[in-house]
Amino acid sequence: MDSKLLARIGAVAFVAVAITATVIELTRKEERPEAVLPRPAQTGAADPLRDELFRCQSLGEAGPRDPACLRAWAESRRRFLTPGTARPQIGSGLPGSSGESRSRGAAPGGE
Repeated sequence: MDSKLLARIGAVAFVAVAITATVIELTRKEERPEAVLPRPAQTGAADPLRDELFRCQSLGEAGPRDPACLRAWAESRRRFLTPGTARPQIGSGLPGSSGESRSRGAAPGGE
């Protein structure tokens, strides 16, 4: 087979696949994403750091400028990076932080 003929067959096949994919994409019905559902209220001992991180997440671009969010992210990093950390420091500056909350991301041997 001639290399020019082989190149033309490849180009035609590529164009056919591209057209087919475009037609399929254009004929699909657009699914609208559901509105962000509020997270369910948890019963029992809730982690105030987790609640603060969810609040900071909901702020969007204003989060990095919020001092409370900066403190919450620093505490989250401290918990994550410090091996064996099971409880937050008392008076860590987080709203509602009393030192009695559990860390869900604690190391297995740190209990």
